[in-house]
Amino acid sequence: MSGETFKAAILGASGYTGAELVRLLKDHPSILIEAMTADRFAGQELKSLFPHLASLKLPTMQKIDSVDFANIDVIFCCLPHGLTQDTISSLLKRFPNVKVVDLSADFRLVDAQVYETTYGGPHKAQELQKEAVYGLTEWERSSVSKARLVANPGCYTTTCQLPLIPLLKDALIQTEDIIVDAASGISGAGRAVKENLLLSEHDGNFSAYGVGNHRHGPEIDQVLSAASGVPITVSFTPHLLPFPRGILATTYIKLSPGKTIEDVRRSLDAAYNEEFFVHMLPVGKSPELKNVRGTNFCHIGVFEDRVPGKVILVSALDNLMKGASGQALQNMNLMLGLEETLGLDRLALVP
Repeated sequence: MSGETFKAAILGASGYTGAELVRLLKDHPSILIEAMTADRFAGQELKSLFPHLASLKLPTMQKIDSVDFANIDVIFCCLPHGLTQDTISSLLKRFPNVKVVDLSADFRLVDAQVYETTYGGPHKAQELQKEAVYGLTEWERSSVSKARLVANPGCYTTTCQLPLIPLLKDALIQTEDIIVDAASGISGAGRAVKENLLLSEHDGNFSAYGVGNHRHGPEIDQVLSAASGVPITVSFTPHLLPFPRGILATTYIKLSPGKTIEDVRRSLDAAYNEEFFVHMLPVGKSPELKNVRGTNFCHIGVFEDRVPGKVILVSALDNLMKGASGQALQNMNLMLGLEETLGLDRLALVP
């Protein structure tokens, strides 16, 4: 299939994740952007919202109902949660052979009751939810490659799940008292105008939010519980950084009896030694956001805590890339039978 060209539609192209997909797909040798939608900006060119894309020849944004999906091979859904369920359900009923990568939270949570509690409303496509594959690519590669619908993971969840999953699978750490402190750039809150995200409100500031009840908490718990085989509830606190993009997570764990930090390093090295996008840093080296900005890489560092029996994991990625659009493209490549790294092997712009 290497010589085949696939046609893509981006629903919600006027948001940050939609624009990031356009930036990535322009270099993809096997994808043609056939349609883009944006309800409020229907009839406009994407370059009117994102001048950095002005050199690209792109279709005019339109309403979803105006798109002819009959010749679309893959859909990237960048719509808000709640709205996504009805849209994807309707499209897959009419076009059952299309592939869908959903960047919202609508198909991430397996338990419908947990979804309702977390997002404030009932799940409207529970039958389709049973089909959806959670797209943490490095750990769900086989399932993603056979999927029709992939639920792209959240940005915070990807950042902390990648270092924790191998350790839980190898029973190297205790399942209680896992603490995740993570900080994200403002783009993680989306492009909608919000007073607390204005420059005058947040420049020079650093604040916690969603303390004790952030929506990514149940998603983290779900994946880590599956990895360990026992229920896990993580203490998770997100923070907002006063710059556009990037996530850095600091995770505190307790070693299982008889295990050492060297066991932790060996487990992570074994899990990711052959992975292109997940990099273990040398001993004593801590991840920095500048080294992953604009890339699909996740960097992980491992440190011994001064408290005996505890280890600190530090992980970093770009929330719009490996935390959203980059991982979506990684999943799409697998779904279409393409090389997984296609269109994603770019390096960070440093300095």
